Amino acid sequence: MTQNAPVKVTLIAGGVGGAKMAEGLYHLENVELSIIGNIADDDAFHGLWVSPDIDTLTYTLADVIDRQQGWGVADESHRALETLSKLGDDTWMSLGDRDFGLHIYRTHRRRQGDRPTLIAQDIAKSFELTCDLILPTDDVVQTRVKTDAGWLSFQEYFVKERCAPEVRELHYDHIEEAHATEEALKALAEADLIVVAPSNPLVSILPILKVPGILEAVKAAKAPKIGVSPIINGGVVKGPADRMLASLGFESTAFGVAQIYAEFLDCFVIDHADEQHISAINGLGLSTSQDAILMKTREEKVRLAAELLAISGVVDRSGEELSA
Repeated sequence: MTQNAPVKVTLIAGGVGGAKMAEGLYHLENVELSIIGNIADDDAFHGLWVSPDIDTLTYTLADVIDRQQGWGVADESHRALETLSKLGDDTWMSLGDRDFGLHIYRTHRRRQGDRPTLIAQDIAKSFELTCDLILPTDDVVQTRVKTDAGWLSFQEYFVKERCAPEVRELHYDHIEEAHATEEALKALAEADLIVVAPSNPLVSILPILKVPGILEAVKAAKAPKIGVSPIINGGVVKGPADRMLASLGFESTAFGVAQIYAEFLDCFVIDHADEQHISAINGLGLSTSQDAILMKTREEKVRLAAELLAISGVVDRSGEELSA
């Protein structure tokens, strides 16, 4: 880095929690942000390819997100879904009319043979985003959830079943044969800082890291690697991460998440409520930083994002960039 050059931050992120962290970093001055988003939640509905986490990131940064529910478009209508229901289609996956427009565009481009990464980037540009939104792979990778009733797609578990079934096993279909995108590998190699968002580690972050080549690129990167805990005082703000961790034999605490990330992170940021885990996390070889990590307002998101840059040593507390 040179003095006053933008700080290159690469964020590894899932949906709602990832979008909060992305929003904080996006609104920091002098940050050149790249986001590697989760695509293992993707699935087809009504003949259209839907990419929930990528769309949540896009809608959030474009400031058109429905902030009350954390996903979808604000001021949305559901007339298309009403018609599909009247025609006898299964409509448990709630897709709004504006949302349908994006899915139609994405599906049309995919059928033309365009690369999914380029489609996602073109969508981001159309929404006037100034960051780089990147897919970890252009191949189809899908999370499957094993319950007592058998295997479910992630959206069946998450939306249709409302995360109620006990999770017995997770599988990321086709991940072994997936290929990392050059854009993702480049963003990791050139980053001044790599951040793991407070997303569900099992179904948002690991499906990115398990794409062959991604974790290796993270480890090889010279940038500091810092993660933010999605668990606060043994619980989550939104989603099933705490119950999933417990069901699959992990400790449902900030320490349990740190164990998953210990092989590649340098620092783990936890909430003040989790001070009791500092010694154990440090015992994993990670440094630990405490902060108020619950992000409700944009100001809180930006403040935490600025703190991450300071904790990592990329900038000093005044916001001045430190020379390499």
